Order: sequence, then structure tokens, then C-alpha cells
Amino acid sequence: MKLADLRGILQYVPQFREKTFVLAVDAGIIRDDSFATLLLDIALLRSLNIRVVLVHGAAEQIQVLAGAQRIEPSDLEGTGVTDAQTLELALTAANRLTHEVLEGLSTHDLRAACPNVVTSHPLGIIQGVDHLFTGRVERMDIDFLQSLLSQGVIPVLPPLGFDGEGRTYRVNSDDVAVAAAVQLKAVKLIFITSQEGLIYREQPIRQMLVSELSQLLQRDRAGFAPEMLWRAQHAVRACTSGVPRVHVIDGRLEEGLLAEVFDNHGLGTLIHANEYESIRPAKKKDVRAILMLTRQAVESEELVRRSRATIEKHIDDYFIFEIDRNPVACVALHVFPDQRTGELASLFVSPAHENQGIGRKLTQFVEDRARALGLTRLLALSTQAFTYFQLKAGFVAGTPDDLPPARRERYEQSGRRSKVLIKDLAP
Repeated sequence: MKLADLRGILQYVPQFREKTFVLAVDAGIIRDDSFATLLLDIALLRSLNIRVVLVHGAAEQIQVLAGAQRIEPSDLEGTGVTDAQTLELALTAANRLTHEVLEGLSTHDLRAACPNVVTSHPLGIIQGVDHLFTGRVERMDIDFLQSLLSQGVIPVLPPLGFDGEGRTYRVNSDDVAVAAAVQLKAVKLIFITSQEGLIYREQPIRQMLVSELSQLLQRDRAGFAPEMLWRAQHAVRACTSGVPRVHVIDGRLEEGLLAEVFDNHGLGTLIHANEYESIRPAKKKDVRAILMLTRQAVESEELVRRSRATIEKHIDDYFIFEIDRNPVACVALHVFPDQRTGELASLFVSPAHENQGIGRKLTQFVEDRARALGLTRLLALSTQAFTYFQLKAGFVAGTPDDLPPARRERYEQSGRRSKVLIKDLAP
């Protein structure tokens, strides 16, 4: 792990310490060679005092057991009809997988337990069909789960539930995970699958507001494959019930879990319940971040070099674009009140977040702010990004004569011969 990676992790630690993550792991991942790496990632989460609940499925193992016994299971996912024969397969598969999870956690000195905290009742008769031993999650013993978590124990929850008379029902593991995340007030629900994320029309969704995903499901459910549709619906249900972030990641990727949790770019899909990105005024403590963000552009002569003292002096002109409270872009608006003119300056987006529309958002933000200040013209000086300003932001070519006198003097002293771009602002 690089030092930069460690710094990236450490900046999240205060945010996640003593918070709960619910990990919903597909059965196929547990049997995959990559599970050993996932266990290392979980061990790191625990070392940072992040509380972890692990929920696992059993569909793949039910299928394997059924094939070995030449039995046709009535249901794999815990949503259809579960007859007595399939329930026996589910019990065997779930118990084996739970044991493998507990065994794997033990190799990393992690304490874990499989508590009977899921209360379920029969799903019942739906459209005339009795679903027999398929159950629905009614409630969870949250006090017991919290007690385990407070003692550093990882609860491992199989896709099984029990009623008050001791009967066992097959339940859907995603339902268990959502219920646990909602009732434990988890800050993250992470579905660990064999897919790169949520796929819509054969394209991965990288990040999306839950309201947008909900609208997409209403408008074009057919754009999701059946297993993707189910997971998308669970993501919506979790977010609208109070879980701030739902992730869908490929558990086979090395350090995929860590990259998704500790990198604001991520490797899978993020569905979020609120705007996790924002533009805010810069503060003095952001000077170092601004210098670090723009260093590459300064070295390539895309941006003019500014000293720490200069940025500190004009810090009120700067704005930061954050993702999950981490600066990933910046911009400045320098005002020349006598000429009712503003200069859009120091626009930079970190390479990891390019092509996501962040530059356009910052440009529009500066334009709106300039209008609010009563400015009638916006300037931009650029040596390399002038086509962006012209094609994407509506600027037109100007000349040095368009610059306010004080700015014209600095322009000539710099010797950079930047192109001058202007945009007249409608009232």
C-alpha cells in the first residue's frame, strides 16, 4: 500500500469510527479464492473501530448441493416457493457457508457469532400460491446485535429466520441485510457480488441519487437484468429508509472493498440518499489542499503558480468542490468591482474525477455567483483549456484590452501570453 493510499484511508477514519457497516456477501464470493482478501479488508475495518455485520446468501451453494443430489430446488433466492426438500438444502448450504465465514474470520483473530436474531413469519399465499417455508423478515433483535457489536464481535447472519415456535424459514439475504442496516442505523450497506456494480442497459452505474434510481426503475425497469432489478430495488428501499449510502461492488477485485469505502471515486456503484457532493467557500485550512490539487496543473503550466501566502490572502475568493467531505476540485472568483467584472481562475479537477461534469458545475457556480454580485462580465485566462471555456461554458475570445487595468498589468508582467476569454452576463 502506498503512503498516499494510507493518507486517503486515514482521512475517513474519524468519519467512520464506531459506525456500523453491513456487508451483504453473495455465496459465490465466499467460495471464491478472493474471499481471503476480503477477510483482510474486513480485518482492517475492524482495526479502525468500524463495526461490521456480515450477511451472506446461499443460492449458489443450494444449486451445487441440489446438483450433487440430483434434486430440482423449488427456489434459490428465498423469494419463491420453498418446499421441505429445498428448505433442507438451504439449511445445509447456509450452515456450511456460515461455518466457512466464521472459520475465515478466526484466522484473522476476529471474534464472530451467528445469533438467531431474525424473526420471520411465513410469506403465505400470494396469488393463490402457498410459499410454504419461505419467510419474510418481521423484526430483528437489535439490542442483542448492538451488544455483540459493542464487544467487538462480528455478527454473521445467514438467510434463515425463526418464528416464536422454533420453526425455520428460508428468507432472502438481501432482505436481511436491508433490515439490519436500517434498524442498526448503519452508515453503509455494501452488497459484495460478482458484478462490477449495478448494470443498466449494459452500462455500469457509478453513482446516483436514490431519487434518480427510483425514477429510473419506474420509467425503465426492463433496462435492468432480473438480478440487477432486485438489487436496485433493495438499494432504493435501504436509502429511503435511512441508510445514507448503498454500494454494490465486485468482491473478486483485490482491495475492492477498501477502494470503495476509502476512495471517493470508488470501483463499484454508489447509491446515496442525499447530495454527497457540494461546493463550499474555502477556509484557511484548505490552502494546503488547493496547493496539492493544483500542483500538477502548475507544473504543466496550465495554471499560474500561486504561493501559499497569495492563496491565504485571497482565500475568500476560493471555493472547494467536495465529495464525501474530501476536496477534489477548486475554483476562484476574483472580483474587480469598479469594472463590474469577475475573473474565473484556478479551475482544476483532480484527474481521478475528470469527465464527471465537476468542472462544468464549478463554472456554472462561479457564473451564478458573479450575477448575484451584480457583475456584468466574466473573464477567464487560459493557456491550454481555452477550448473548454469556448465550447462548454459559452465564453468567446477576447483581447488583453478587455482586462481591467490592474489585471492587464499582471498579465503583461507574467509573460504567459494566455488567451483572454470573456462572457457577458445577462441581468
